[in-house]
Amino acid sequence: MNELSCYVKSEAGVFENCPCLFAVHLHFFYCSCCRNYAYSFWLYTADLVEKALSKKRESDGGRWSRRAPDSMYRKYDSTRIKAEEEVFSSKRCLEWFYEYAGTDDVVGPEGMEKFCEDIGVEPENVVMLVLAWKLDAQNMGYFTLQEWLKGMTSLQCDTTEKLRNSLDYLRSLLNEPTNFKLIYRYAFDFAREKDQRSLDINTAKCMLGLLLGKTWSLFPVFHQFLEQSKYKVINKDQWCNVLEFSRTINLDLSNYDEDGAWPVLLDEFVEWYKGRQMT
Repeated sequence: MNELSCYVKSEAGVFENCPCLFAVHLHFFYCSCCRNYAYSFWLYTADLVEKALSKKRESDGGRWSRRAPDSMYRKYDSTRIKAEEEVFSSKRCLEWFYEYAGTDDVVGPEGMEKFCEDIGVEPENVVMLVLAWKLDAQNMGYFTLQEWLKGMTSLQCDTTEKLRNSLDYLRSLLNEPTNFKLIYRYAFDFAREKDQRSLDINTAKCMLGLLLGKTWSLFPVFHQFLEQSKYKVINKDQWCNVLEFSRTINLDLSNYDEDGAWPVLLDEFVEWYKGRQMT
């Protein structure tokens, strides 16, 4: 049995006896150039054991060579390279950033356009808002180096392909009420001019459409109300209350309390909508 024992490569690079007759595993090892990540290796099939048995029968007193076949090393190399590519690399993430930033430390409108094209989404797609939220980006249309590294590290994305594969995850965050509320609140500060406390009405309508257009049945009517209203801006309190209104008030507005703590904007919307229903 000892003569037919399998062998595995140890950390020191020598071969040692392995108790498994039908399979060989490369013991977990650590590589400083790979940031001390451990990788597991290959399974040795029973076919190799059968070959060893045949060799022993043909040669009296022969011993199965302890030299591992070259194919084992080739398979190991390809497995190691693939594993290294799957592990997040800050260096690779940095190089990826400068593909869009050029010589600057910020991805601007031109770089952002190319970035969206590469990951296969339109700039106005809601998933870009979710990505900006994950990066904690402060200005619409711009990603700074610090925002990029922090956000992409959290997503474990250092290539275009990895981010494309993460888009469904980013979209799924909108389906979770707590995350959606955080993204909704973030959108107000993200979209407003930084020297203004309120969001201009046109930007507000676009952002509301992006976030509520597909989930709030009354949004088309609310959008019409904003179109004909006197409002030029929306403040943060109004913005946040629109979300609460969309989540709690019935489509027929039957549970709306006019004496509640709703902002005047929504009181006027309810009055306008009920007036339309009566005509």
